[in-house]
Amino acid sequence: MALSIRSVVYFNTTIRDRLGAAYEVLSQLEAAKVNLLAFSAVPTGIEQAQLVIFPDNVREFTKAAEALGLVLLGPNHALLVQGDDRLGAFADIHRRLSEAHINVYASNGVTDGRDGFGYVVYVRPEDFERAARVLGI
Repeated sequence: MALSIRSVVYFNTTIRDRLGAAYEVLSQLEAAKVNLLAFSAVPTGIEQAQLVIFPDNVREFTKAAEALGLVLLGPNHALLVQGDDRLGAFADIHRRLSEAHINVYASNGVTDGRDGFGYVVYVRPEDFERAARVLGI
């Protein structure tokens, strides 16, 4: 797979952190036929977690989220990088942005175990368009 970089939209929502809470949200989104590009869950305090949800179709997702009673923050934008896994793949993205004086303020990456990787890169909103150009999208 060649390197693929695209702009993606994500939303944040806060839920009560208890056993099965993320599963409930994810299974309800599945039942609503909402496909996700990425997802993360992070504790944000006592008995709270923030879900970061990257829907493939924003309209379908927001409709389903409203029906589920989720309070959404967003839409926000990030860069989704996918490609062949190789030594330094993540570093190369950071180098390109750093050389353009664009700060990456958060990122999440994973290899797929089959020689591919996915990487979500977050930059400040005021830097987003420039970051997209630097990365060739």
